[in-house]
Amino acid sequence: MRLAPFLICLAGPAMAAPVADIVILGEVHDNAAAHQGQADVLADLQPSAVVFEMLTAEHAAMADADRALLPQAWEDSGWSDFALYSPIFEALGDARIIGAAAPRDTINPVYTDGPAGLFGPDAGRFALDDALPQNQQAAREALQFEAHCEAMPRDMMAGMVAVQRYRDAVFARAALEALETHGPPVAVIAGNGHARTDWGVPALIRLAAPEVTTHAIAFVEAQTDTPFDAVRVVPPADRDDPCATLTTN
Repeated sequence: MRLAPFLICLAGPAMAAPVADIVILGEVHDNAAAHQGQADVLADLQPSAVVFEMLTAEHAAMADADRALLPQAWEDSGWSDFALYSPIFEALGDARIIGAAAPRDTINPVYTDGPAGLFGPDAGRFALDDALPQNQQAAREALQFEAHCEAMPRDMMAGMVAVQRYRDAVFARAALEALETHGPPVAVIAGNGHARTDWGVPALIRLAAPEVTTHAIAFVEAQTDTPFDAVRVVPPADRDDPCATLTTN
């Protein structure tokens, strides 16, 4: 049974950890308050394993074998400021570290050929061999266009959507494998776009393994109509306009 959605501000009362096999913790990547919120959930949840969007399987295995190597693994992954994520690392406890990032140089075929071929023989389990409904495809292309500051040609957005679908499926598969190997609960750390319940990681888990329960919490900077099981509003990060230096094609 899926849990009912609700909205809470981090300034409000503390919440008990959600009860689900897999808990997806969305984030705004450069927001320290979002990472603190994720860490607070992890500390209460005490997951058996944590799947990271940011780490490849190789880098995660390195950090899992020796936590002292986590800073190096993080740097080698090419992700952003290690210190920004430090509350999450401090809250890991004994959780195994699982990497689900696809090396950037390996996913180029997805842009032109779609996600199924690179994903492998179980692509159908995650519906990667099916075209999206036309309205969903259009909505997702529009979101990608906006996310890229409307500075890239619109005809590139279909490839961006294909990559997003591929990554969602990789995260979902990694979470299910972690659940089978280590038992519940498993946590997933990923961007809010991957945490949405209509077409992100929770939806693909529901499709591939309907008996597995999920709970998706988004840490966002403003209230949103995007579907999640729970939304927690955090103060906006102080950042420059990421689109200020780009020009529209």
